[in-house]
Order: sequence, then C-alpha cells, then structure tokens
Amino acid sequence: MHLDYHESRLENGIRVVSSRVPHVDSVAMGVWVGVGGRYESKVMSGVSHFIEHLLFKGTRTRSARVISQAIEGRGGYLNAFTQEESTCYYARVGKRHVWNVIDILIDMFRDPRFDPRDIDKERGVIIEEIMMYMDQPHHIVQELLGALLWTDHALGRSLAGSPQNILRMSREDILRFKARNYVPGNTLISFAGNITHEECVRHVEHRLGDLPKDRLPRCRGITDEVKQEGVHIHEKDIEQTHLALGMRLFGRPDPRRYALKLLSVILGENMSSRLFQSVRERHGMAYSIHSSVHLFRDTGVFNISAGLDRKRALRALGLIVKELQRAKSASVSSGELRRAKDYAVGQLNIGLESTTNQMIWMGEYLLGYGKFMQPEYAVEQLEKVTADEIRQVARDFLLPDNCSMAVVAPPGVVGQQEEMMNLLEAM
Repeated sequence: MHLDYHESRLENGIRVVSSRVPHVDSVAMGVWVGVGGRYESKVMSGVSHFIEHLLFKGTRTRSARVISQAIEGRGGYLNAFTQEESTCYYARVGKRHVWNVIDILIDMFRDPRFDPRDIDKERGVIIEEIMMYMDQPHHIVQELLGALLWTDHALGRSLAGSPQNILRMSREDILRFKARNYVPGNTLISFAGNITHEECVRHVEHRLGDLPKDRLPRCRGITDEVKQEGVHIHEKDIEQTHLALGMRLFGRPDPRRYALKLLSVILGENMSSRLFQSVRERHGMAYSIHSSVHLFRDTGVFNISAGLDRKRALRALGLIVKELQRAKSASVSSGELRRAKDYAVGQLNIGLESTTNQMIWMGEYLLGYGKFMQPEYAVEQLEKVTADEIRQVARDFLLPDNCSMAVVAPPGVVGQQEEMMNLLEAM
C-alpha cells in the first residue's frame, strides 16, 4: 500500500503530516508528543499516563462533558494512549467536523485546566485502573517481565505507575513535567482522511504557530550497565499458570527487524504457528499462546506469553523451548516462509485500510525513526528476508543468557523454579 503522504514543519518545530484518502467521508487526526514512560524518573513513574487522563478533564474554555459531546455527539470517536516513548490524543470524525475537532484536541494539548479537584478525583480513577490490572494475571506477568528485562530502568516500570506515586504527585510536579516535555520540537499533528495537506498546515499554524521553541527532552539509554535478571515466580490464588518469556533485543532501526518479525509469525502470531500447533492443538496445554516483538529506540524484546494448565506448566515450557531450539537448528521451509510473508504483508495492508491506522503509522514512524517510511518499503524488506536470515536472528537472540522469564502461578509453583531455569538453559 502507498500512502498519499505529505509533511511540513512549522518554524517552531511542530511537524504536520497527512495522508489523503479521498474515497472516505471521515478524517482521523492525532496530536502526538514524543514522551512516555521511559522519560520518567522513578518517583514520577506514571506521570505521562496521569497527564493523558487529565487532558480529558477539561480546558480553560471547555468542560470534560463539552469535549466528549462535541466529538461523540457528532458520531465521532475520541481516545488516547501512552507508550514508553510517545503519547497520542486522537479522534475520528466525519469530514465536515474535522476542524472543530482538531481545535478541541489542540485545546486539550495546549490549555488543559488541571483543576486541583480534577487531579484529586483522577488519582482515584487511576488507582482503580492499576488495581484492575493487578486482578489480571496476564497483565501482572508482563509487568514482572519488564522489570526483569530492564532492571532499575524506566522501561522496566509500569506505565500506569504505582498507587504510592500517583498519591504523591503534586499539581506542580505534573505541570513541570508537561512544560518540560510537551514542547513544539517534540510534537507532531497527524491527519488521515478526506482532507488536503494545505488545509491541515494552515489550521495547525493558526492554532500552534506562536508556541516558542524549547529544548527537546532526553531519557536514559540502554547500555550494558542496565542489568537483566533471569526467572521470577509470583504466587497468586488463580487457576492457570501464566508465563511470559522475553529475550532482550536490538533497537528499532536495526535492519534485522524484518527477519525477526517473520520469526515471530512462524513461532506464535497466529493459529497455524508452531507454538500454537504444538502447545495448544497437539497437547492441549493452553488456550492462549502468542509471540510478539516490541522495539524501542535502543532495545527491544521478543516475547512469548501463555496461559497454561497449572499441572503441566513445566511440560509446556519444555515444548516452548523445543520450538525455540528448532528455530535455531533448521531453516524454515519455503512453504512456511511464504505463508509467514503473506500473513505479515496481509495484516499490514488490511490494517492500513483504516484511516486511524494510517494516522498512527505516520506518527509512530516519524517519532520512532525520525523519518517517514512508506508501507510498501516495509513489504519489500519483508519479501527479501531469507530462511537463513530468520535462522540467524534466532541463533543470535534466542539464548539462555539473553532470556528472562516471569511466572504468575497458583501456590506451590515456586518450588519448580530450578527446574524451569534448567529448561531455559537448554534453549
């Protein structure tokens, strides 16, 4: 797929990007800021997510209800997300409402109210969100895995923060973090839909062109000094054993990411994958088993997660290790490679039929890579990957010394930690 992509930069550093999709009657738009969880100190962990919540609580001229009614009351959609390296506030509406709605998003970004009463109420909301996650073992196990992969680093901490941090943050702390990080050179406005680029630039320039330049925020990088730990088992009164296995990787710009993506597809991204067929279909030990790749600026993780039969978790881990060994010892067949490429390319193209996903694609690539990449280039790179390259990336990174594993399990499983570690050593 080829996007009708255009990019402009205002004098103060704000970027405006757009993809024109003339055959639809809607526009997706997002205000992006290149800051997230890894930019937070330990005592301020969770502040990016806190700010995400607070921007919906109203501006100096619009209440929270006015904001939601102005978008949802016109049949639109409004949401936001906080990631490790970026935050996005976005909406999708019919074409005739686009300029009213981008005004609202910019108002939220530029002039939030941060009323002390709203801040105190939202503390309770976020703490309830954290408690909700703590009732979900599949979420707990991923949080534990992050802490093992990047010990004592912001990437290893929860994006939502801890209840203690949320209660401790003052309004002044929050305002200071926003002022330091929500700066023009770190901001991008992305549009996809039935609009022209000239209209987008003109409107953003009118609303944000007067903001002054400021220094870009910085975060702590990943070096050899950032330690990685092995296995941690957390006991909880649940029915299943939840496992998350992670191998620390290279960062986002590495060209091996295409071979790694196909390795993930082959191992566990769909129902015909090796792990799904082995652990679930042939042996009936799991309902859910999945692999994925998450890349950041200077590091990443190859993740395998599963909810397992509590009595056969060790055996299931053995099956997982066996598939990882097979990925390193033998090249995939031409048929399996072709299916993996068709799946990855198909998912990419189908996803980008959505204007929201086009808006996200542009924002993530520009903030993550510093430049735009056409989807068709990604397709070309996937098609070039060979079976030997997939095996080599498996050999380079599916290693015991590179592996962390978190387990959330019913009482009694802690005694199996040594056996689990022995299985991983055989990887």
